[in-house]
Amino acid sequence: MKLSHKLYPFQNSDPTRKSLGDIIILHGLFGSSKNWVTVARFLSNFGSVYTVDQRNHGDSPHSEEHSIRLMSEDLEEFIFDHKIQNPVLLGHSMGGLVAMYFDLTHPGILKKLIIQDIAPRSYPFAYDKEIQSMSFALDGFTSRTEIDSEMAKYVTDSFIRQFLQMSLDRNEDGTYRWKLNVDGLNHARRVFDDVFTFEKTSETPTLFLLGGESEYIRDSDFGVMDHFFKNNHKIKIAGGGHYIHFTHQTEYLEILNQELSFHS
Repeated sequence: MKLSHKLYPFQNSDPTRKSLGDIIILHGLFGSSKNWVTVARFLSNFGSVYTVDQRNHGDSPHSEEHSIRLMSEDLEEFIFDHKIQNPVLLGHSMGGLVAMYFDLTHPGILKKLIIQDIAPRSYPFAYDKEIQSMSFALDGFTSRTEIDSEMAKYVTDSFIRQFLQMSLDRNEDGTYRWKLNVDGLNHARRVFDDVFTFEKTSETPTLFLLGGESEYIRDSDFGVMDHFFKNNHKIKIAGGGHYIHFTHQTEYLEILNQELSFHS
């Protein structure tokens, strides 16, 4: 599948600083490349940055099929089409699962792997409320405020609603639509099941960048990380949850700065 993306070319005011190569960012479930503008602009100090819309998200095509394996194949096609060599791959949540699966099944391709707040294991599809908040008919709604009020009946957290609404698009006639393939994602409830059942391991330098209070990471995950990724280290952002690239952005970007400066 040909994926939509945005490119942030390498630009650094220091003429002595060379690009460390290409960087690819993979968003999480219900996200898109739009969630990563600030991070991508920051990372363009180190290399050219591609923010990708994965299948059924953003401006990329919709499909009835949605799995980590297929998204990994989409990424392989993207890297081949854009002639990208040894990229740094940053993946958040679902995008982190895709990034880890890709690395384990494509040894030697990546320069570095950065995984945000997810572990190489199965996860439940615990997003019924989010799906419901995007499943009512949008006919008759004339503003985002009206839609937000209806969504609040299902999702009380305004941060999550605002995150979801980044995929809410207004048509030329004033009506609204979801860019997300909401129905397709609703029918892909096993997307996070039994992904890492093989005995492959990776030597790719890997950073697990974790929220210190994230519900997505449990103590037993550290051993699983070490099992699959032999050359990894872990950094926790104290007080952080699942969206540390937004909620703890200053600290998050400083960690990336230190991590990539070491490789540049």
